[in-house]
Amino acid sequence: MIKPTVNPIDAGRLLDLPDDQLLDQCQVDCYRSQGPGGQKRNKTSSAVRIRHVATGLAATATEDRSQHVNRTRALRRLRKAIALNVRSAVDRERYEKSPLLVECIREGEISVGRRDHRYPNVLSEVLDVLFACDMSIREAGAELGVPTARLVKFIEKDPKLWQRVNELRAAAGHKPLR
Repeated sequence: MIKPTVNPIDAGRLLDLPDDQLLDQCQVDCYRSQGPGGQKRNKTSSAVRIRHVATGLAATATEDRSQHVNRTRALRRLRKAIALNVRSAVDRERYEKSPLLVECIREGEISVGRRDHRYPNVLSEVLDVLFACDMSIREAGAELGVPTARLVKFIEKDPKLWQRVNELRAAAGHKPLR
């Protein structure tokens, strides 16, 4: 697990990179996948592991028989891993919501689906604000302009986000969310 500290690498900049530029910063391994799937799966290197060299984060995809599909899935998972684990410093006195987050907040609710390509960026900004607020849901909700209950609802929808927030809250000395 990555320690909950602000990383000198800016997660927002990484997440804004096009796929090819992010892949240039990564080590990509293709290998033979294990398990059922017929002859093709056992004879071709269709499984993909992508490791971002600077952060040490990695993601894999082995579900599909196509290396191209697995590379796309692994890259999407890597973006989410970056969003969950790489924190950017937020100055609460000067903080303004990004245009992307403003666009995704409707009627006091963060409305962006987990399959939406914007999700990792929104997730990263929400976690950065939470981290800047010492993992206080109430304070972060106020900074984001979202009611506390709706912020918890956004966190609750994603099991990995829920787990990460509770890990960071425990490190900050708070009770876990229920």
